Amino acid sequence: MKKVTAIASIFLFSILRLQQFLHVSSSPLLYENQVHNESSGESRNFEQEQEDAPEVRCSRDRSRAAWKVIDQYLTPFVEKENYQLSKKCRLLPENDMFRDQEEHKIYLDRNEWRCGYCKKSFREEKFIDQHFDKRHYNLLDLTHGKCLADLCGALHCDAAMNSKSSRSKCNPEAAARNRHLCESLADSCFPISEGPSASRLHELFLHQFCEAHSCSGKHKPFSRGGKDQGSFFRLAVGALVLVLLPVFYLFLYLIQSDMKGRTQELRRISKSGWKAKSA
Repeated sequence: MKKVTAIASIFLFSILRLQQFLHVSSSPLLYENQVHNESSGESRNFEQEQEDAPEVRCSRDRSRAAWKVIDQYLTPFVEKENYQLSKKCRLLPENDMFRDQEEHKIYLDRNEWRCGYCKKSFREEKFIDQHFDKRHYNLLDLTHGKCLADLCGALHCDAAMNSKSSRSKCNPEAAARNRHLCESLADSCFPISEGPSASRLHELFLHQFCEAHSCSGKHKPFSRGGKDQGSFFRLAVGALVLVLLPVFYLFLYLIQSDMKGRTQELRRISKSGWKAKSA
């Protein structure tokens, strides 16, 4: 009975460690109601604040998506070439009006975001976005051409966001317009005349982004790949092995100990039987 209890305890311990590593936990209903009430309160407060918030004609969500595409599918190649983007390139971080605010957005947990300016905490990302729009509006760079969302057509933001627009019927005129914008970005950011590195990046940009702007369906965006996503999964698997391997060996030890104990018990019974027959 003690062996079974020990094995059950080990199994429970391994499950708890696994949940802790993957940040998977089931919250009680009371906590969910509390989060919902707090979120509702924040929503009401921001609705009141947004009545006075100045209007920004640039989508923060799509600007964020465009930046993620650049960071994922272009920056690794630029860094590999050790290439310095010119000030004319609209893909530069300083050409994103929301960049400074996004860098001051601190993710602590799935239910907690913190403002890096004033340290105020929020339950959801949308609330800290609204907080930036209202309380830190003065930190936005509203200079013409600073809206990274304007480049979403060229950068395939819809495909990266897996939105319905990316799966809709292809519009030849829109595809041609986005291809022209894409090629102009390649020319301004990676002028061929600036040398071999710029020439290689220019060609890569065309393959990575521009060729997919066609209704033929022959080319897909991000064909050259991006940041290595497998490293995270290898790290996760390695951590799981480190957590579960000692448990596995302890489990085997308990089984072997139990089998050894039963073998010794059978031997004692067998010897007792022989002694009884001899008598």
